[in-house]
Amino acid sequence: MTDLFAQHERRFEANRFVYPVISRRSGGLSIGVNLNPDKICNFDCIYCQVDRREQSETRFVETDDLLDELRAMLELCASGDIFKTPKFRDTPQRLQRINDIAFSGDGEPTTYQNFDELMAACAELKQEFDAKVREASPAGAAADPLKMVLITNASMFHRPHVERGLAVLDENDGEIWAKLDAGTEKYYKIVERTPIPFQQILDNITAAAKLRPLVIQSLFMRIHGESPTGEEQQAFCDRLGEITAAGGKLSLVQIYTVARQPAESFVSALDDEQVDALVSLVNERTGLTAEGFYGG
Repeated sequence: MTDLFAQHERRFEANRFVYPVISRRSGGLSIGVNLNPDKICNFDCIYCQVDRREQSETRFVETDDLLDELRAMLELCASGDIFKTPKFRDTPQRLQRINDIAFSGDGEPTTYQNFDELMAACAELKQEFDAKVREASPAGAAADPLKMVLITNASMFHRPHVERGLAVLDENDGEIWAKLDAGTEKYYKIVERTPIPFQQILDNITAAAKLRPLVIQSLFMRIHGESPTGEEQQAFCDRLGEITAAGGKLSLVQIYTVARQPAESFVSALDDEQVDALVSLVNERTGLTAEGFYGG
């Protein structure tokens, strides 16, 4: 199963923008939508598996082609034929469910200039295929509504066109998975390597969480063989507590570690026991629901 979860290629057959993966965190098949085929991102996370030293063949999103690929992928899923393809035919039945359309890819999706318009167009396709995809779920697999999931570093939430896009998600069984990988500014700068201030991320997450529940996605790792210190872990819990104390709603905190080969060789996964300890710490310190996901 580890091999299955590790297969996150940014392609499926001839697609350039839409790719299906078995997601360990969604517990089923996720239809990925890559809004950053040029690999440009306003973060340069040390654990990212995208190698930004190599130029991508596709430099920008061709909207019509993206929507055509998404429609074709939804048709493949609605027919059930996705699980007859070589890549997915050995998927365990419990994971043979189409969980979501996930906006992520090779960079920060909210930097896409027409983010709100694309969310609306994808929402129309989601509405068209929602019931068909659920009907195609095999016995033993959950048949929940098809979700739209935004996997984001929360850096652009304050921009009006992003706020409009988030509202589209709210109206379409949407979830926002916001990155929070640190408790202190110092550690944040080491991990994310961005000029964007840590406080801006915290403010954006808090503001967005006041309007709808957010999922927090937090990756912790070894850096040059060193795990995050106890002080950093405590500070991380403090930041979560500050968000909820300000009125932010956090439905889940995902604690995970490196599962695929990162671009930086000095990054490695935490042990399962360390992930479990972080989950317990978050539960005990904040009262929030936390879930752990292990390395490869």
